Amino acid sequence: MSGAEDVPCDGVVEDSYAAGPGWVVVARGELDQDTLPSLEEVLSAAADRHPVVVLDTSAVTFGDSSFLNLLLRVRRTTALRVAGPGNQLRRLFALTGADGILSLYPDVRAALDA
Repeated sequence: MSGAEDVPCDGVVEDSYAAGPGWVVVARGELDQDTLPSLEEVLSAAADRHPVVVLDTSAVTFGDSSFLNLLLRVRRTTALRVAGPGNQLRRLFALTGADGILSLYPDVRAALDA
């Protein structure tokens, strides 16, 4: 079932579905304060309902501090696993020290198997 159950997928959210032990949210494009509302809605709904949420960031081209802030908030309410971060996100996480806080995985399969 797409759409984090009853939350529609649009904007930067490409898909949302049950998988393995949790829920997968697929994001794409640029994630900044102007584009985050739909992703925040879907992640919050998933975190309220599932003990494990995997955010597939393999199609994300940019993330800023507001995106990082969202991830840090969501990880307080569920086991958030970030899958497939590209070079820009890896750099953001490394520069801020978030790579030592967030659970990062090379892909969705590895995140689900963790």
